[in-house]
Amino acid sequence: MSTKVKAQRTATTEAGTASTTAPEAPVFTLSGPITAVPAYLTEKADEATGEVVQVSRFRYLPGHPRQVRFDAKAGQFNIGGTVPLGNSLSFIPLAWRIFQDDILNMGRKLWAELFFADEKGAICAVLFHGYSVENLYRLIEPLFYDDLTLADVTVKVTAEKKQTTKDGKTATYYIAQFSYEAADAAEVAARRDFARDFPIWRAETYTGNADLRIQHGYTVPAQDDPNSPEPAAAEPLALPQAA
Repeated sequence: MSTKVKAQRTATTEAGTASTTAPEAPVFTLSGPITAVPAYLTEKADEATGEVVQVSRFRYLPGHPRQVRFDAKAGQFNIGGTVPLGNSLSFIPLAWRIFQDDILNMGRKLWAELFFADEKGAICAVLFHGYSVENLYRLIEPLFYDDLTLADVTVKVTAEKKQTTKDGKTATYYIAQFSYEAADAAEVAARRDFARDFPIWRAETYTGNADLRIQHGYTVPAQDDPNSPEPAAAEPLALPQAA
């Protein structure tokens, strides 16, 4: 049995959208036994041939998710520091990790990194540190004892205003507060299957030197891991094979 899957557009294809007629994305044939169709695939008619193909609901360039930022000074979320998203976010996580590392030239801190699909299907990553990470732990704990994880629920993150006074001066900052509600089972399944089939990670925040506390669905390809041992060559003089 085989099925056809239409590939996600590559960065090259994205760049070509400025032209009058964009090239069609290639269709790959997956051979071999298929026990179940991944829940993130949906059927769509190919505009060129009329053939019904299966396409991914999610768009993701491995290792380079869309960057969603939490501005703890303003209490706002944004995309890449430019597109405002407001003071709260709701999403079903598909992968996450809590770790201590020196990343983004900010020194060694405790971080929480969560990956999710936004309303347009783009895979995104958002980082939290400090008291926000402690608040995330407070959400993870009751879920754990109910035999659930963050991947089973819709998480809502809200910026909460805080103030501190030092030397007679008051400073305002924001921390992330987390809550959750039940998530649609089909949406949960789609993200679970996608995290199973694709390496979910962010190259900018991976050093190979993290002190890992918790992780779920987070995968770094062996070829991108500086700590991964080099595979032994079958023959010393053999040329490297294409992946």
